[in-house]
Amino acid sequence: MKIKLNADTEIVNTIKEGLKKTGGYCPCRREKTDDTRCMCKEFKEQIADPDFEGFCHCMLYYKQK
Repeated sequence: MKIKLNADTEIVNTIKEGLKKTGGYCPCRREKTDDTRCMCKEFKEQIADPDFEGFCHCMLYYKQK
């Protein structure tokens, strides 16, 4: 398993700026809970699946098999 940042630096910069503004919570979500703190619960659950390959919700991270 390998997790890397999105290759699109514009997306990465936009999301990182959003994370700064929200105090580390996913800028793509309205609620600010432990589940939406980056790296969010949803993506942690997805990467636990050995068959999952893809982006997290906000497209900051990508998991390769």
